[in-house]
Amino acid sequence: MYVADSRGTPAPAVTPEPSAVAPGTSPGRRAALAPTVLALGTVSLVTDISSEMVTAVLPLYLVAGLGLSPLGFGLLDGLYNGVSALVRLTGGHLGDRFGRHKALAGLGYALSALCKPLLLLAHTLPAVGAVLALDRTGKGLRTAPRDALISLAVAPEERGRAFGVHRAMDTAGALIGPILAFLILRGAADGYDAVFTVSACVAALGVLVLVLFVPGRRTRPKAAAEPVSLRAALGLLRRPDLRRIGLCALLLGLCTVSDGFVFLLLQRATGIADRWFALLPLGTAAAFFLLALPLGRLADRIGRGRVFLGGHLALLAAYGLLLTGGHHPALPYAVLLLHGGFYAATDGVLMAEAAGAVPEEHRGGGLALVQTGQALARFAASLCFGAAWTVWGARPALAVAAVLLAAAAAVCVRLIPAAD
Repeated sequence: MYVADSRGTPAPAVTPEPSAVAPGTSPGRRAALAPTVLALGTVSLVTDISSEMVTAVLPLYLVAGLGLSPLGFGLLDGLYNGVSALVRLTGGHLGDRFGRHKALAGLGYALSALCKPLLLLAHTLPAVGAVLALDRTGKGLRTAPRDALISLAVAPEERGRAFGVHRAMDTAGALIGPILAFLILRGAADGYDAVFTVSACVAALGVLVLVLFVPGRRTRPKAAAEPVSLRAALGLLRRPDLRRIGLCALLLGLCTVSDGFVFLLLQRATGIADRWFALLPLGTAAAFFLLALPLGRLADRIGRGRVFLGGHLALLAAYGLLLTGGHHPALPYAVLLLHGGFYAATDGVLMAEAAGAVPEEHRGGGLALVQTGQALARFAASLCFGAAWTVWGARPALAVAAVLLAAAAAVCVRLIPAAD
């Protein structure tokens, strides 16, 4: 069912037929994308510019600027990535309970925007840790409600395309942010303070776009089929479809090497100079940006489960190239293309697939369950891979990860139908 149209007014509680055609379009033409999706994509684009400006300079700022030890940075990095995963369940559940997905998403965006100027005042490990925890709390609160708004704004057969557009716009911000931070550091006398100040202004703009252009009415009917409670949200795991999807996300996440390790492995395999290392994430982001929409559309046509599993096969191919590619000049481009393709085929596609397995009144909580399981699995995978690298070395650790990923993909072929 369409929950809100471009004016934010409630829509009829009737699920559209797959053959329904949007007004003003012919049966052969694709309907225009919902304004809600475009507005949320703009919010994510602007917010990611702000966030990636900080992310690009944060390691150097903490270690070189504040003199933190590598152990201190490791603790902060774990906090930065772990808090968001744990808070997502809260954001998804509260958005469902009160039917205010926009309000929860807005609160999350506002908390993250508030953290940018606070970094100007934080000069110790506890203070910086508190600011980063608040920032990740904001990200955790907004992720599931935002994805719920996207899934509820479009027809089921258009979800892959909608998430593809959103993720492409989001990734455009990830491309712009580091470049903008680089230019500010080169041109400003107090480079870090300037980056944090500009980042705060950009983040505030993202909140303003959300307030003005994303529909703000209730996103679920007042008379829900059943009470929206935390027990009911957790009970969604009894639904076979969602359980299969969540289990696949968990298994594959446990075999996914984190981005930082992939870039370090690529540098070791190719001998890329340190001064170019910061550009490697931009290569992944560029591939993600270019492929997110085409793969989202492909998922709508041939099956989201098939594209999701194909994305992990692309990641497996990237691992294989890192293990066997040697010093071939095309290796960096091939690995980054496959790495970005992996994200384009899995990030939004997984949410589009999970949305079809969750009832409307529990959409935010159901998506949060899948997101949280995947995020925690990837966090555990990073810890295990780091330990394996330390004990066995980089190549043996990656070889084990590749074997485990291939085995997990073989299991998931049976769990997720190839054609949805």
